Amino acid sequence: MKLMIVDDHLVVRQGIANLLRNLLPAVAITELDNGQDAVARYGSIQPDVLMLDMGLPDISGLEVARRIRQRWRTAAILFFTMHDELPMVRQALDVGAMGFVSKNCAPEELADAVRRVGDGQPYIEHPIATRLALNRERPVDRRLRDMTQREMEVLLMFARGDAVARIAERLCVSSKTVSNHLALLKSKLQVESSIELVHLAVDAGLVRFGQGLDAGNA
Repeated sequence: MKLMIVDDHLVVRQGIANLLRNLLPAVAITELDNGQDAVARYGSIQPDVLMLDMGLPDISGLEVARRIRQRWRTAAILFFTMHDELPMVRQALDVGAMGFVSKNCAPEELADAVRRVGDGQPYIEHPIATRLALNRERPVDRRLRDMTQREMEVLLMFARGDAVARIAERLCVSSKTVSNHLALLKSKLQVESSIELVHLAVDAGLVRFGQGLDAGNA
């Protein structure tokens, strides 16, 4: 099995790679630290499983998945991330991911997820799957239901404290484009200020306190 791991944290990435080499002896692993390289090299490597972090330093894991699935419809994508909020899980599934596990899962469960996704079977970590099924978390705000993937990405990064210039860099667009997105989001979501935008994201469960809510000065 060929596995491509995309995670910008070197220690985490190498630790996971070594772990999976021990649990999956036949696996051949390619390690990458950014989304642009993953998109550029996917075609030449053709991994059986693409394991993506959600938060990457250039383009988000969601954008990586979207671009790859546009070109390779059969790509088997497994998200492996700290962000296990239900709206994020749904976004991952909407862009075509076959699997979703958090970085809190047991090593054996991660290996099982890689195996199953590589065999073409969907896999969602059990506690996350249970939350999805029971929908115990607060209902999604009606205003968020019609958001595009790009709007969701901008909102998430902004609510987590990324400045406009940082968001522009990660999405490979201009700062003006990001500012326009934010202005349109305020109108679409019926809020008047950046702080209200952040509070809406928190109230909807898209981000959690402590993730870096510095957006009020952006």
